[in-house]
Amino acid sequence: MSIPPATDQAQGPAIQVQGLEKSYKELRVLRGVDFDVARGSIFALLGSNGAGKTTVVKILATLLKADAGTARVNGFDVGTQAAGVRQSISLTGQFAAVDEILSGRENLVLVARLWHRKNPGKIADDLLNRFSLTEAGSRRVATYSGGMRRRLDIAMSLVGNPPVIFLDEPTTGLDPQARIEVWQAVKQLAEGGTTVLLTTQYLDEAEQLADRIAILHQGRIIVNGTLAELQQLLPPAKVEYVEKQPSLEDVFLAVVGDSGEDDHDRQTTSTEK
Repeated sequence: MSIPPATDQAQGPAIQVQGLEKSYKELRVLRGVDFDVARGSIFALLGSNGAGKTTVVKILATLLKADAGTARVNGFDVGTQAAGVRQSISLTGQFAAVDEILSGRENLVLVARLWHRKNPGKIADDLLNRFSLTEAGSRRVATYSGGMRRRLDIAMSLVGNPPVIFLDEPTTGLDPQARIEVWQAVKQLAEGGTTVLLTTQYLDEAEQLADRIAILHQGRIIVNGTLAELQQLLPPAKVEYVEKQPSLEDVFLAVVGDSGEDDHDRQTTSTEK
């Protein structure tokens, strides 16, 4: 199954949202949301629980209809061209949607066959290599760590080569090392030309990953810009000479290492042998 050709508007932003509104009875979740996402960029939709982040993603993924406003994804209108939108995107939810009984490779082959892709085995092998899962590819997913499952989940989202991918709070519940692994995978997506819309409630996640950040609060985008632009909204800090100290991430990686395989993985591999 191939992605349909994009319309002329697709030469502009990958995602265009204007005046999006959504209510559930008396509860107004979205009150006129506007933003654009440039192609090949990472756009972070930042907000607390209940801010409406997942509602925005569901509307863009054609899983939910907006009450008002317009939205286009890869040039296709989410209201009138849903089929084109669905073939242009992939959605990764807050929890990994992988089959624990199957191996990592079998999960990928299964999805490739559902997409009617040629050479599903080669596609699986390429994605395992891309996400540093080759050695674990033959193991049952039940033995994977949280970070490995999430990386596999994202890899499965790319089987159809979608130009746009939605990641809805992809690191929820993950430990620090697993979060860093997922961050690296997300950065690789953008480097490969994929447009990523990321929803998160973690400030450091938006800071680490996003080319642009929009803060969604009480159903509205209250600020939208690059990290540097957002930082300029506050008064400049007083300049003083301070010896640079290593960040917490530097300390964490120095202590546990950056091999991408935790103790659980090594113990599991040892047991299987």
